[in-house]
Amino acid sequence: MERVEYHRMAMLEATMWWYRALHARMEARLQRLGLPAGARLLDAGCGTGGLLVCLSSMRTSLALHGLEFDAEAAAVAREKTGLAIQVGSVNAMPYADGAFDVVVSADVLCHAGVDEAAALAEFHRCLQPGGRLLLNLPAYQWMASAHDAHVHNARRYTAGQARARVAAAGFTAVTGSYWNSLLFPLMLLHRLMARTASDEGSDVRPFPAWQDRLFFAVTALERQLDRAGLRLPFGGSVWIEARKP
Repeated sequence: MERVEYHRMAMLEATMWWYRALHARMEARLQRLGLPAGARLLDAGCGTGGLLVCLSSMRTSLALHGLEFDAEAAAVAREKTGLAIQVGSVNAMPYADGAFDVVVSADVLCHAGVDEAAALAEFHRCLQPGGRLLLNLPAYQWMASAHDAHVHNARRYTAGQARARVAAAGFTAVTGSYWNSLLFPLMLLHRLMARTASDEGSDVRPFPAWQDRLFFAVTALERQLDRAGLRLPFGGSVWIEARKP
C-alpha cells in the first residue's frame, strides 16, 4: 500500500467504525468455530496489527501469529501486540506445513502484489487437516475507486467468484456471502456522486463522532441479523469460510 495508508491504518484501526465492524465480524466467526484452547491462528497480511489486538483481548486462549509484507507495518504490529510478527509474503509464507489451525486474511488477496493462486495454495499448505480459512474481500469490481488505487487493490470480488477460487485451491465446505449490506446504498451513492476517481481520497479517514457511532451501530444490527440467518444478496464486502480436508 501507499505509505500514508499504513499510517492511517495505524492511527484509526482501533476507533474507525469500519475496522471495528470488520474485527467484530471476524471475532464472531471465530467464536462459531468453537476453537480449543491453544489453537494456533495466523493473521496473514496483518497490517499494523489491529485485528490481532482485538483477538488478544477477546480470545485470550488462542495462540496468535502475524505475517506482514511491509517491514515498517510489521514493526508497528509487533509493538501494538507484543507478538512475534514475521515479515514475509503470503505468496510464499515462512511457516511449516500444517503450522496453523486457523488462517484469517482480511483484504489481502485483492492486492496487486499478491498472487491469488499462490497465496491460496500457501494458506492451504500451512493449515492442519481440518483447519479453517476465514477471508474478507472487497466486493464488486465495478465499485473500484481511488481508495483501491491508494491501497493497491487490483481485484474486487463477487461472493460466487470468491467461493469458486477458494474451492479451486482445494478447500471444502466453502461458504460465503456479503456483509456491510445495510450501508451499501450509501456506499453506492458515494461512488456515483464522486466526480472522478482522481477526486476521491482514501476511505480510511476520521468520521464525525455521531456518524461513526451510527455506522457502527448499523453493522452491529447486521451482525444480529446474520446470527438469525438473514443475509442480503449484496454488500460492500465478501466473507468466506472454508475448511482444509
